Amino acid sequence: MGLGTTPAANLWRQIMAADLSFFQSETAQNLRAEGREEGREEGRSAGRAEDILLLLRNRGIQVSEEERARIVGCGDLDALGVWFTRAITATVAAELFVPGDV
Repeated sequence: MGLGTTPAANLWRQIMAADLSFFQSETAQNLRAEGREEGREEGRSAGRAEDILLLLRNRGIQVSEEERARIVGCGDLDALGVWFTRAITATVAAELFVPGDV
């Protein structure tokens, strides 16, 4: 902003718009890729949790706040898969959670 409309301002805009990712270390690139994967996994688990809640709601099964928090707070896709399968036949939400199971 302080450069106004000077030639230096145009040069600065070009530099800032350039892809400078080649300056990043391999470690930084690996960490960013790892973060992206974690984000995708969190998205999948959040989607699966919503699927479970939708299934229970459509089947007319009441879900307590504690049960809802447990489902939504779970980041384990395997556990969510088991709970989803159980939600298909459960008569109460508590049937999703078997002690010592997942």
